[in-house]
Amino acid sequence: MFYGEYRHSLDHKNRVLIPSKFREAVKEVYVERFFLTRGLEKSIFVFTEPDWNLIEQKLKNLPMTQSTSRHFSRMFFSGAFEVVSDKQGRIIIPQPLLSYADIRKDVVLVGVLNRIEIWDQTAWDHFVAESTKSYEEIAEKLLMDGQGI
Repeated sequence: MFYGEYRHSLDHKNRVLIPSKFREAVKEVYVERFFLTRGLEKSIFVFTEPDWNLIEQKLKNLPMTQSTSRHFSRMFFSGAFEVVSDKQGRIIIPQPLLSYADIRKDVVLVGVLNRIEIWDQTAWDHFVAESTKSYEEIAEKLLMDGQGI
């Protein structure tokens, strides 16, 4: 499981370091391969291979006859890239994903349970500032909906 946020910068080859805490979180299934795709709110989702395989299975079972299923699957899989980390734990972020997320240099890697999200630093700071305003309200709504902690 992935937790926390880490600030880094892309190097001149569009590589970013996967934080050691994230690498340690999956050391029992030593991960070199990651799957990156378009995330939500203009982030990039990063999955380990086992979690990627689970998502593939879930999305494979969505009904092809529903336009929302087709649309989401197209966007999700057409933006997917398999990447391999180097010995320093860096991965290359493909240019189409950098463009999608408006990432130029400074990034924030955010641990969100089974995935890592990569955000442009300014976009992340804006998201946190805006979300802080409704954080308690959302928590209360989730509790009322039976989805709470």
